Amino acid sequence: MVEPNYMADIVGVFGFPVAENPTGVMQNAAFQALGLNWRYLNFEVTAEHLAAAVQGMRALNNFRGVNLTIPHKVAVLSCLDEIAPSAQVIGAVNTVRREGDRLVGENTDGKGFMRALGDDADIDATGVHAVVLGAGGAARAITVELALAGAGAITVVNRSVERGETLARLLNEQTRARADFVAWQGRYRVPEGVDLLINATSIGLYPNVNDTPELDFDSVTPGMVVCDVIPNPPSTPFLRQAAARGAATIDGLGMLVYQGAIAFKMWTGYDAPVEVMHQALAAEFGE
Repeated sequence: MVEPNYMADIVGVFGFPVAENPTGVMQNAAFQALGLNWRYLNFEVTAEHLAAAVQGMRALNNFRGVNLTIPHKVAVLSCLDEIAPSAQVIGAVNTVRREGDRLVGENTDGKGFMRALGDDADIDATGVHAVVLGAGGAARAITVELALAGAGAITVVNRSVERGETLARLLNEQTRARADFVAWQGRYRVPEGVDLLINATSIGLYPNVNDTPELDFDSVTPGMVVCDVIPNPPSTPFLRQAAARGAATIDGLGMLVYQGAIAFKMWTGYDAPVEVMHQALAAEFGE
């Protein structure tokens, strides 16, 4: 007789607020598809209790890893045993994986973007000129991964001068990419020679689904690849306007799935069923 095993392996997300975080939808669908006795749960953790939550995770041997969302991506750095090199440059962690008794911090946000770029658009980042709208956490993760992948030039476009200049300086000092900053004043016009245009802001995120970054869309050309980090809705006005001008587009839903798939592999050791995860999230977002 086979001994029953009633102990599930646990992963999840620490955040506040976190009730509406959809990551568990795709991760639990993936566990089920592969027949793994794993569960992904949302854990509401306030800032003052983050260190205690991480200690609790250490104490539970079947707690295999965790995602971090607002407001914990930077604060968690001091709670971990090791930070992966790209996460060190980004200065934030969104995924923790367990290696024995050690907790290792990773950042899969930019890695998910890079996988979407390669797998969905067949784009090699080596030597490309990318324009990134925004200078927040998503922009930071994406630009660092682009730079580490060999991007030739990265232009950061942002309304806050201080934040934009800080990101451009980080890229110039800690990577080999050539980065510059452009203040976002009025309608931004994409210069000639740009290969990638990326909206790394929250403009267009549900429920503000009709909002569009202030951009001169006539400067978008058929040779560009235009990306949006917004996963909900996947088809944003930004992407639709770019597609109408002949540009190839990559939506934020794919990026979200790929970063989750990377975390899945880190935690379980198995290749993630990407199509299952994509279908689960698309259904959740009503696509």
